[in-house]
Amino acid sequence: MGADDKLRNTAEEKLGEAKEAMGKASDDEELEAEGKGDQMKGSLKQAGEKVKDAFK
Repeated sequence: MGADDKLRNTAEEKLGEAKEAMGKASDDEELEAEGKGDQMKGSLKQAGEKVKDAFK
């Protein structure tokens, strides 16, 4: 897995965590859900990269 991909995926997860926290704090369910979605996307991308690395 490239370092750039790893950093981007981690950043996406962290941004999702921040969005989720902001949504909870402001009682904005839409923002909270968006944050959870961003976290999930980042995690799935990380898993996909790990699978690709396993077959190299």
